[in-house]
Amino acid sequence: MSTRVPQPKSESLRKLYWRDEILQVLFWMEGEGFGDQADLKTLERFLGVEAEVIDRYLDVLVDEGYLDRIDTGEVALSDRGREDGGRIFAEEFADLTRPAHGECGPECWCHSSPEEAEACIEERLAGGRTQ
Repeated sequence: MSTRVPQPKSESLRKLYWRDEILQVLFWMEGEGFGDQADLKTLERFLGVEAEVIDRYLDVLVDEGYLDRIDTGEVALSDRGREDGGRIFAEEFADLTRPAHGECGPECWCHSSPEEAEACIEERLAGGRTQ
């Protein structure tokens, strides 16, 4: 999911790198409605590396409780994997999902009703500051 950067050279850091990449892409796929299970070919396509690289880490992720193996040979996020995948995904895209300068934060009343949202937009357009 993230912009491809060179893999770490040490195996321990490569393991963490691929854990994050695999969990993040599975979380994203599930959220986008592409399914909650994936095989090696699908992961290869979305991660942009050969299946052998990914396959090396799938058993580790299953053993550590991040993934469940399905009888079809596919993998799926476990509850732990979904939680961590969601966290990783949120951190990766945090700069894109935070309010921009001049936008309201989560505590603003405009999130509670259409009328408040309209008033908030009008106030912002008029140059006023919203809460």
